[in-house]
Amino acid sequence: MTVRVDTTSRPTARGMIFVHSASAALCPHIEWAVGGVLGGRTDLPWTPQPAEPGTRRAEVSWTGPVGTGAALASALSAVSRLRFEVTEEPTAASDGQRFCYTPGLGAFSAVTGVHGDILVPEDRLKHAVATDALGGEPVLKALERLLGVPWDEELEVFRHAGEDAPVRWLHQVV
Repeated sequence: MTVRVDTTSRPTARGMIFVHSASAALCPHIEWAVGGVLGGRTDLPWTPQPAEPGTRRAEVSWTGPVGTGAALASALSAVSRLRFEVTEEPTAASDGQRFCYTPGLGAFSAVTGVHGDILVPEDRLKHAVATDALGGEPVLKALERLLGVPWDEELEVFRHAGEDAPVRWLHQVV
């Protein structure tokens, strides 16, 4: 499927959608959510998820205007009981973004730089240090949360299950 994207109004970005685990019953709802953001019917390449028997997994690349990654993550987070990641690569006009969701942890989002590093805003770092100094959450635990470590730890087993999976490109219709 090739669809032209209008890049005259907003810079074009690209990224990935990783649905790490979802029940078979949710697969059509996930495709509907992704298609609603990208502006057309979407058939994801579903395969069994060996890390959680009885679930499916899919991964696809996408292109669309900057901000599409956030819209995809928002649409997917409305579907319950799935694990996913959405990335949006940085462009000349914008930083990248990374979104993760697990049923146990909920949502995580971060800004990423050109090399894929997570960029933590200064105010969040100051808050983590101040909270630790006041006897709250230890700064190391806060930094791990700000970097998405708990999400990475939970999703890692699901990522390995898709190491040899094929990737398709999806294009947003504008």
